[in-house]
Amino acid sequence: MAKLLILSIVTASLVAGAFSDEFMVVKSPQSVVFREGSWPIPGDRISDVVALSMGFSVEEDLTWPGLAVGNLFHRPRATILVTVKGVEKLGLSEFGSSYPIENAVPFNLDSVANNVHSSFSEEIPVVLQMAPNEERVYMVGKANSVFEDLSVTLGQLRNRLFQDNSMLNSLPLNSLSRNNEVDLLFLSELQVLHDIASLLSRHKHLAKDHSPDLYSLELSGLEEIGKRYGEESQQFQDASQILADSLQKFADEMYKLYGGNAIVEVVTVKTFDTPLVRKSRSILEAAQVQISNPGSPYNLAYEYNYDYAVVFNIILWLMLALAIALIVISYNLWNMDPGYDSIIYRMTNQKIRMD
Repeated sequence: MAKLLILSIVTASLVAGAFSDEFMVVKSPQSVVFREGSWPIPGDRISDVVALSMGFSVEEDLTWPGLAVGNLFHRPRATILVTVKGVEKLGLSEFGSSYPIENAVPFNLDSVANNVHSSFSEEIPVVLQMAPNEERVYMVGKANSVFEDLSVTLGQLRNRLFQDNSMLNSLPLNSLSRNNEVDLLFLSELQVLHDIASLLSRHKHLAKDHSPDLYSLELSGLEEIGKRYGEESQQFQDASQILADSLQKFADEMYKLYGGNAIVEVVTVKTFDTPLVRKSRSILEAAQVQISNPGSPYNLAYEYNYDYAVVFNIILWLMLALAIALIVISYNLWNMDPGYDSIIYRMTNQKIRMD
């Protein structure tokens, strides 16, 4: 028994050492069950975990044991995923479940966003994706018009930080400075988190509709702090603590606004193995449908769609049912006795007799 316990501890230590990045479920409703364990989650399957937890299907089966089936008839109203670059772990609340990440590659939730829009096309779900680029912050995909007021450009973020109701007036900066560009860029991301929760609190009807909402937020300000001052500096330590406190507050607020029926997840990645190149789009730009292999010079077939079998069966059995119905109706009409079976002839004959 003692040997087995020592072996378990050594195995857990090796797993923790091999996979230092972390996928943490900070908040989750009772309908979505995340099992306690140290199962590594593949970095390229994080989007599939998000899709399955929201009740959507994925193209390839996921064998990761950390996510249980849960309640299929009670799905969460929102999923909030925050990706933090530049740190392996954050000191968040210990009430959630955390899992090491295996092979931390860049990922996005575009497929989940497309599922939300296609499944709830008649409604207006909140689908908000934020990621940094050369202009620091941009929005991708479609979002509810309420979030048009978010500050996203460098000029807007700087002006927002120096307003009377900004976080600079209530946040303990410690070793961070208001006059340093890197510090202000880090704080601007925290200001965006605060503004998202603030806008949603002023439009609570968005959190009470029937369509699920999706928030995918990527923060790289802490990574820039580490590059500027070093990871052993006081600035990096203070920024890590400020970020952890801000994320915990953001998670509590969003969870409360959705009535406890929301999933809040945090991914901490020291660095991605390969860069993710994305094309920026307007926050309200309609998603364009991409056609597989348009005008391929090699005469290649279109990519196989995993919905093909479903659509084929629906069309096949519907056509068979219509064909059988047509045969039965035609047979009965052909063998019908006009004088006995047809109400038209019966009514006509009675009228003639009365005359």
